[in-house]
Amino acid sequence: MIVFPNCKINLGLFVTEKRNDGFHNIETVFYPIGISDILEIVKTESDFEFSVSGINTNNLSDNNICVKAYQLLKEKYNIGHVKMHLHKKIPVGSGLGGGSSDAVHTLKVLDSLFDLKMTSDDFYSFARKLGSDCSFFVDNKPKLAFEKGDVFEPIDFSLKGLYLAVVVPPVGVSTADAYKNVKTFSQRESLRKIINLPLQDWQYELYNDFEYTVFEKFPQIATIKEKMYKSGAVYASMSGSGSSVYGFFADKPTLPKFKDCFVWQQVCEI
Repeated sequence: MIVFPNCKINLGLFVTEKRNDGFHNIETVFYPIGISDILEIVKTESDFEFSVSGINTNNLSDNNICVKAYQLLKEKYNIGHVKMHLHKKIPVGSGLGGGSSDAVHTLKVLDSLFDLKMTSDDFYSFARKLGSDCSFFVDNKPKLAFEKGDVFEPIDFSLKGLYLAVVVPPVGVSTADAYKNVKTFSQRESLRKIINLPLQDWQYELYNDFEYTVFEKFPQIATIKEKMYKSGAVYASMSGSGSSVYGFFADKPTLPKFKDCFVWQQVCEI
């Protein structure tokens, strides 16, 4: 079976407080986009096999999150052996959640291959064990997310018809370091209210709290955001803890050349 795990961007990312368990509570909107990996899983009579190809694949075969997803279901349901190949097209360490999506799509494929009849609650339970933002990809629809990014509320808004551009520079931002240095802000306008403002108002109200420290350490990421606005973006932001930057445009943009960067565009369908 072949599937195409897509990724997401964060529309706003408010870090509200540090939790007693060492994690942080956040408020964000997860918005699915169409950059996709390719994942193939087939049953096999031989031992379990995992292989990977594509971009940024150094060390991805060691303790990969797709393997962890398989091991969870192996332990719970005693499923048989599979051969799994992951072709990476989503840049690794970009704040786009590609690995989380790969893991949840692995759960879904294994559920289908072995007829496990897992419920929605089952998927959420396994996803939370794999990573904080994995749960989003169970439904894979725009959601307002709270706590560690794994508690959701539905949200009703549309960006359909806008052009979305995503640029990922060749730098890696450590999520652990980003959280270590981020400043928390508890008193702010509700993100649900902000997201329903006119798009042209977002740049004054809709923030990613990680930008303050990440831009200081990686000024090339800040430069990409500046170039997005100079190219006519109505709104631009870093996604997650970086390094990707996205911009929304009313018309198809003519972007400058971003040297050594991954660049992608689509018309929003949601």
